[in-house]
Amino acid sequence: MSFMKRMSRRAIVQALMALPALSLLRNQPAVVDADEIVEINGWILRRSDLA
Repeated sequence: MSFMKRMSRRAIVQALMALPALSLLRNQPAVVDADEIVEINGWILRRSDLA
């Protein structure tokens, strides 16, 4: 816990904000199921209908 006490709140927030950016750096393609059901603007659609 002493490690957390030494870090400032700003450093913790910046580290948490950097986590989503790290996933963008990976070159792994996302696995998407074409029959997955998604909601867009209140509409319930299959992902295959969007392509």
